Amino acid sequence: MKASDVATTTKTPKSTNGALLTEEDILKMSDKDYMNPAQLAFFKARLQQLERDLLRNADETTEHLRETVLVPDPADRATIEEEHALELRTRDRERKLLKKVQQSIASIDSGDYGWCEETGEPIGIPRLLARPTATLSLEAQQRRELKQKLYGD
Repeated sequence: MKASDVATTTKTPKSTNGALLTEEDILKMSDKDYMNPAQLAFFKARLQQLERDLLRNADETTEHLRETVLVPDPADRATIEEEHALELRTRDRERKLLKKVQQSIASIDSGDYGWCEETGEPIGIPRLLARPTATLSLEAQQRRELKQKLYGD
């Protein structure tokens, strides 16, 4: 084992200045450090921030939709209704994402986060940085998408 490996295995979830680790810090860690307490703390903080953002967006949408503006012009009214429909579709996608975020936080708490549901292999830090709610490794996800393409849903 190299000296740099020892330094990363003994690292606490917080860096020396008390802040959470950065993406660069996590990417520099060795494979032996996969899903150590520092990485779990990083992803939990990221997921909790995403959860807060999604909930705030939902509240803003609710307030925005309550503000009913009566517009006499049918074209303007149609535009407003289309904007509301688009906003509701976006919130529906965010509602589904919120559920995945909450499931990911629960999997961190249970110790299952970062491991593929299908194969049990590591999902990988780069994939989790890009999609913190991922539950499948890249290979398992590609197999699932190919099956869906070939056989439908």
